[in-house]
Amino acid sequence: MDAENLHYFEKAPIAKAVAHFAIPMMLGTSMSVIYSILNAYFLGTLHSTAMLTALALTLPLFAIIMAFGNLIGIGSGTFISRLLGEKKYDDVKQVSSFAFYSSLVLGLVVIVSGLPLIDQIVHSLGATPDSFEFTKDYVTVMLIGSPIVILFFTLENIVRSEGAAITSMIGMILSVVVNIVLDALVIFVFHGDVIGVASATVISNLVASLFYAFHIGFKSQFLTVSMRCFKITKDILSNVFKIGVPVFIMSVFLGAMSLIFNHYLVEYGDQAVAGYGISSRLLQFPEFILMGLCEGIVPLIAFSFTANKLRMKHTIGFTIKTIVALAVVFGVVVYLISDHLIGLFTNDPQLIEMGSYILHVTFLSLFISGMTTLFTGIFQATAQGTAAFMMSIIQGVTLIPVLYIANRMNGFHGVVWSLVIADAAAFLVGAIMMYALRTKLQPELDKLVQ
Repeated sequence: MDAENLHYFEKAPIAKAVAHFAIPMMLGTSMSVIYSILNAYFLGTLHSTAMLTALALTLPLFAIIMAFGNLIGIGSGTFISRLLGEKKYDDVKQVSSFAFYSSLVLGLVVIVSGLPLIDQIVHSLGATPDSFEFTKDYVTVMLIGSPIVILFFTLENIVRSEGAAITSMIGMILSVVVNIVLDALVIFVFHGDVIGVASATVISNLVASLFYAFHIGFKSQFLTVSMRCFKITKDILSNVFKIGVPVFIMSVFLGAMSLIFNHYLVEYGDQAVAGYGISSRLLQFPEFILMGLCEGIVPLIAFSFTANKLRMKHTIGFTIKTIVALAVVFGVVVYLISDHLIGLFTNDPQLIEMGSYILHVTFLSLFISGMTTLFTGIFQATAQGTAAFMMSIIQGVTLIPVLYIANRMNGFHGVVWSLVIADAAAFLVGAIMMYALRTKLQPELDKLVQ
């Protein structure tokens, strides 16, 4: 961690510090969404609803693979930021080495356990007869490439944890640019389809992972990928998994919720699934902007939690105001041009109508989901394992019964609105736990003010 990063951790004005950590993450995550949208766009040029359906159906699998990366990456990253705040630099090397090699091992486990069950996985994703083969092709490539995908998410997190926010952003943007170029080559030059698009994702993650590994090996003062620093200790396992496991469970729940949601939508036809796939990708753009804001400041909050809790409080307050402003701006834009946005991907009038409706409804919870992400990030940064675990399961626990009841009572409309209800429940639980954390820390904050 160089002097500039240390300045932003410790002394820079709150707005500048938040901007330093959050803007690169926001740009990186928004580029990831652009890639996701362009994936759908490139496949959409082939005028195959079955391919678009396959792309939507495989979102839960990608969420689960990403969950393994977050299990190690976020768990290790928040621990590294806290260790930096305590100036325990040798421990940082051990944690970063542990993160690198354990990510590769987890990827191999996914390959060995997933490939023999490929047909069962495709069926469980809800593939229809028309989309089965396309879905299987995508799943096969993603399983084989899972060590690379997991490593990418892990390295991005630990690079950001030492304050190298711009380096983290460059890696994410590099991944997206490579992916877009490869997608264009696959579709327009080599006339490929789903296999090529999935392969482009894995290759782009490999390129970004190599970039991160180069930074860690040659430019980072404290992080390392050296096997000599690799250790498995009780302290490392406890601190990494205390935060990583809730993050993993949350990611798996998101994948499971998407899977269950797709199963309900299949009852209303491929157009409903494809419409949700398109609208969810469009919704990801503002969601990931807010996610980039909230996740970007996690290292700052984690560092401040061990070094300066009053600075942590001011950081959180400024972030909440920013979430409100961004949610309002994005909401106005979407409600004005939603039909045109869906029309970029299809000329099917029914698909445009369904996608626009889903987009309108799900956008109602944009502010709520932004705040929920912030709550989760705060609990991760401050090592509140129980609260992080509660946040990881509440939305899934709420969505499943709500989805069943809403579908029985109001059909397709009930299915769509169930997402908003689940988000609201997660927000309320998070707000209650945030109040409890604030009450717990208030005596210490009062002393700092005095």
